[in-house]
Order: sequence, then C-alpha cells, then structure tokens
Amino acid sequence: MRYVLILCTVLSAILLYLLSTASANTELFAKNYPLLLGLNSALALSLMGLIGYQLWVLRRKIKAGVFGTKLTLRLLLMFGLMALIPGSVIYGVSVQFLGKSIESWFDVRVDNAMESGLSLGQTALDNLLHDLTKKANTMAVALAEQPVNSHQSLLNTLREQTGVQEATLFSQHGSIIAVSGNEHAGLMPDFPRTAVLRQVRQQQPFSRIEPIPGKGLYMRVAVPVNVLSLQEDIRILQLLEPVPKDLATAAETVQNVYRDYQQLSLSRLGLKRLYGLTLTLTMLLALLTAISLAFVLSEKLSAPLNILAEGTRAVAKGDFSRMHPAHGRDELGVLMQSFNSMTRQLSDARAAAELNQQQVETAKAYLESVLANLTSGVLTFDERFYLRAGNPAASQILGIDLSKLRGLKLFEWGRVGEAVDAFAQVVAAEFQKSASKDWQMQVEYNGGIANQILLVRGSHMPAEVDNGYVLVFDDITHLIRAQRDAAWGEVARRLAHEIKNPLTPIQLSAERLEHKLADKLEAADADMLRRSTQTIVNQVSALKSMVNAFGEYARAPSVNLQQLDLNRLVREVLTLYEPLGSSMHIELAPDLPEIQGDPTLLRQVIHNLLQNAQDALAEEASPQIQIETLVVPEGVRFAVRDNGPGFPERLMARLFEPYATTKQKGTGLGLAIVKKIIEEHQGKIQVENLQPHGACIAITLPIGELA
Repeated sequence: MRYVLILCTVLSAILLYLLSTASANTELFAKNYPLLLGLNSALALSLMGLIGYQLWVLRRKIKAGVFGTKLTLRLLLMFGLMALIPGSVIYGVSVQFLGKSIESWFDVRVDNAMESGLSLGQTALDNLLHDLTKKANTMAVALAEQPVNSHQSLLNTLREQTGVQEATLFSQHGSIIAVSGNEHAGLMPDFPRTAVLRQVRQQQPFSRIEPIPGKGLYMRVAVPVNVLSLQEDIRILQLLEPVPKDLATAAETVQNVYRDYQQLSLSRLGLKRLYGLTLTLTMLLALLTAISLAFVLSEKLSAPLNILAEGTRAVAKGDFSRMHPAHGRDELGVLMQSFNSMTRQLSDARAAAELNQQQVETAKAYLESVLANLTSGVLTFDERFYLRAGNPAASQILGIDLSKLRGLKLFEWGRVGEAVDAFAQVVAAEFQKSASKDWQMQVEYNGGIANQILLVRGSHMPAEVDNGYVLVFDDITHLIRAQRDAAWGEVARRLAHEIKNPLTPIQLSAERLEHKLADKLEAADADMLRRSTQTIVNQVSALKSMVNAFGEYARAPSVNLQQLDLNRLVREVLTLYEPLGSSMHIELAPDLPEIQGDPTLLRQVIHNLLQNAQDALAEEASPQIQIETLVVPEGVRFAVRDNGPGFPERLMARLFEPYATTKQKGTGLGLAIVKKIIEEHQGKIQVENLQPHGACIAITLPIGELA
C-alpha cells in the first residue's frame, strides 16, 4: 500500500507540471490535450479503484470476523470524515471559481466579429468565382458555335477579351487541344483532376478556389463545350485565374485568426476539465492518504490483540505449537505469558491422546485392510439389526451398493430389492432362532442373471464388546458347480464303460437270431421277428450315440491352439446350413483380429449353437437366425440369436449341466460340451432370453497368445 501511494503521488506531480506547461503554451496544449485528459482520468479512476479495493478488503474481513476490523472501521470513518468534509467544501468553491474565471477570458462579441469577418471574405471570393464561371460559360458557347479547327485562334481572342490568365481546352479524355495564357501563365497548363473531368463530362460545371503548389491560391472553373464532330461530342474548357493577392492574404489572415480563436475556445472547455480532474485527483489523494493512515494506525493498535486472537483460533483448531513472544511488562504482556503456558500444557496432553489414538487407528486400519482383502463378505449389525459396516466383497457378492442399506433395519431391506429382501429375511429369522449361538447354512440368492449359492455363517458378539451381530458369507456357486461337473463326469465315464461293452453282443445276437430263424418261420412270424430285431438294433445304436456323447463329455478336450480367422471358420460351417436360405442373417465384422484356437473344437461349438437355434425354430412360422461377430473389450465375440420360444426360466441356472435340455430326445450334453471347450480356450459363454421372445447364446474368446 505504501508503494502504491508513492507511485500515485509521483504521477500526480508529473501530470500537474505538464498541465501548467500546456496551459502556458497554446500549441503544446492543443497537441497534448487528449493525452493529458486521458492520463488524468486514468489516474483518478485508479485512485478510486484503490480506495474501493481497500473498503472491499475491510468489508470482507468484517464478514469473516477478523479481530480488530471494527476498530479499523471506526478509525477509518473518523479520518475519512476529517478529510472529506473540508475537502468537499474546498473542491466545490474551487470548481465554481475556475469555471467563472475561465469563462471571463472570452467575449461573445469577439466571437461574432470573427465569424462576420470570415463570412465577408468568403462572400468576396464567391463573387469572383461566380464572375469567372460566367466568363467560362460565355466562352464555351462561342467555341461550340465555331468549327472545331478554329478553336485555337478563337480561344486566344476570347481569353484576351475576358482578361483571364489561363484558358485550356481539353478533349473528353483529358488531352490538351488548345492552350492560351498571358505572360503570368506557366509553360504547361495545370491539369484538372480525373474527378473534375468526369463531373464535366456529365454536363455539370466545376468551380472551386484551391491552392496550386508554387503559385498560390487560384480560382479553377471547368465547363463543357458541346461540339459537333465525328470523333467527339464534348470538350472541356478550363479557366484559371489567381485570387487577388490582397484579398487572399486578408482571407487567410482572418481564417487563421478565427482558427486560433476556436482553439482557444476549445482550450476553455479543456482547461475546465483538466483543472476539475486535477482538483478531483487532489481530493482523492487526500482521502486515500487519510484512509491509508487509518489502516496503518489501526494495525499498529490492534497488532498485539490480533496475535492473541490468532493464537486462540489456533488452539481452537488444535494447533498448540504457536508460542508468541510477550512484548512489554504491562497487562497485555502478562496475558500473553499466561496464554503461552496454557498452550504448552494443552500440547502435552494432546500428544498423549494422539499416541493412544494412533495405536487405535493402526489396529483399526489393519482390521479394515484384512476385511477389504477377504474374498468372503462380512456385514456387522448393531443390537437393533441396523447395518454398521461391510467390506467390498459383501457388496460384490450381493450385487448391491451397501450405502443403500444404511439406516435400514435387516427386516426393511425389501425397499432395496426382492433378492436382498429374501436373503435378509432368512438371515434375520436364523439370528432370532439361534439367539446367542453361532449358526451356518446355505442360502440361494438370486441377485443377478443366475442363482447364487451362498454359505452363510452368523454369530452374536459379546455384550462387553458391542452386543451386535456379525454375518460372514461366501459365494460357493462355482465350487458346487465344479463338484457337480466332476460328479457328472464320473457318472458319464462309468456309464460309457459299463453300457458300451454289452451293446455290441446284444446287437450281434439280435442280428444272428434274425438270420437263423427268418427262413424257418412263417411270413407273419418272420415279419414280426424282423421288426423286433430292427427295433433292438435301432435302440442299441441310440444307446451307443448316448454313450459316445457321455464319453465325450467325460473326456477333457485336447486343445491344439493355432492362429485362427474366426470369420473364415464361421463361413465354412455356414455352408452346411445353406438350405435355411433367407431365414439366416449374417453380420460378420470386417478386419476381425485373429485368435488362438482349435479349429476342430471351435467348429464343433459353432455347429452345436447353429443346430440348437435351428431345432428351437422347428415350430416357428417365420424362423429367423442372426449370426454376428464383433470386437469387444474382452476379445472377439460370436453370437447366435433366434426368434424361438427361448429357454425356460427354470433351466436358466442349469443350462450347462448334463441332461438339462428342452428337447424331447436330447441328452442335454451339447451346451455342457460347448462350455467345456470355451473354458479350455479361456473364454466365456453367456445365455440370455430376448424380448418379446427368442434367445441369444454368445461366446467371447481372447485375442493374442494364451497363457
């Protein structure tokens, strides 16, 4: 603030000096008038802005409750009034005095006399120009009545008769035709401007008084000369006559005096403005100085109080490190020493509390880290079954944001969703039934696309700890599914082993019986024997197919990975389904990246999915199958959609299990084998029903090298 005040004072002194210099020199004043006016205005606005900024800072401190601002405001009002009241009186009197003094320097009668003299000179010049124009028109009429070849001699005669200094006849294009001048005329005539020629060609005479370099002030008149000629129909006559020297000198003198007088009149308004701005600047400087002095004095008086207030606020915020030196031995110094002693005691007490708190925080952070990295879901409840805490695994397994359960009792979780409501009811009932005992059970949870099987364990915390409840659960769906798949694989392996062996002897024995007895029986009996034998053979073939399917399911596929173009493989398989015709819609993504896969096994997967879609559309009047490939963030996706009836909801959770089928004669091993092949390729398979009807089976295979 101090440097700003010094800068403003220096600038104001410079501007005042320039103002006094310009006032004594009219030319300098007229030249620097805009600059001085702009600088004074800018400095005045800057001072006003600085005062406004100081007041704004004080207002913000008052709103913020800064200690000592009220004292600053009181001193500011006092010093401001002391500077403003006398300054305003002096300012008003000075402005009135300057206005009347400057106005007295000018007289209205002199202004009128100057304007009359200027008007008189202009009238005399206009009369001379009018006489020259008449002469030019007379000469133009005479030239138009005579033949073109006599214009030169006629122009000399007419110029001598009229007493004109110079007469020039131009063609319509501006070239000289004839020139006539007295002894005062130059060797070369003065050419008119192109605009003058253009105006005369339009039958509009030109007359003006204008200066000619090196010659002085001249009257120029140009009129059209209408001639009858095959080459042109108009010529231009220009007359030049100098303005009388005495009249030109007098007119120029009057004009210069009038211009100087106008500049003085202009300076009258400028002086008023500059002196007014200077007075305003002086007043603003005084007011700014008073306000700044008020700020400085108030800061001096309130500095010790501000130090004590800052220390109090720091202690209130928990900062006990500030120790302020006690200046002086008065009551304020004693108060500062007592404050430092109190702060030191509080700091020691807080250090001990922080040590204990840090130990608790460390233990809590360790426990939270353990819970956050657990794959099991953990939920804790208070004694009224309100949710208190939960780990990320719990939110992931339940498929719900735990923040939505805050403030709800376990019995009220139905507001969030049906699946979590059913889970909450089972858990609440088990807690109430088991009382203080620990319990464990399996719960089916339908929180997503497929059902989940959760292994849930609950316990009651001791009363001396929290008197609440702890719930721990794991998603064992994949574990049970793996156990079920292993059991089905073992069953399939044993069935394939136990059933396949007697099938061939049964078929051979039936065929041998038919061969031995067919010729020894009558026609009716032989026919019955043949039909019975054929039935046995057909059923044995069906059993062999079923046994082969079970054997294929039980046997882990041997994957032979190689670079593979999935679009090409799909097109090869689709050639087998060409009879379907327009019912198939194929959308294969261009530039599909290659994958690592076994072409034989993937061909089996594609064929199985297309066959399932075709079987699902057996009873559809307008069957539609859509095959598409596309690139997704996880890799390459192959999807088959149909508009059939879709999968029953009861089978959605068991579609990939053996013998889970919607076909009357199906074994239900197709999708199970497809799933095993895709898992061997480290891919994923998804099944969903479409609206209003239909189904979609999609497989996603990774791009690049497999681990």
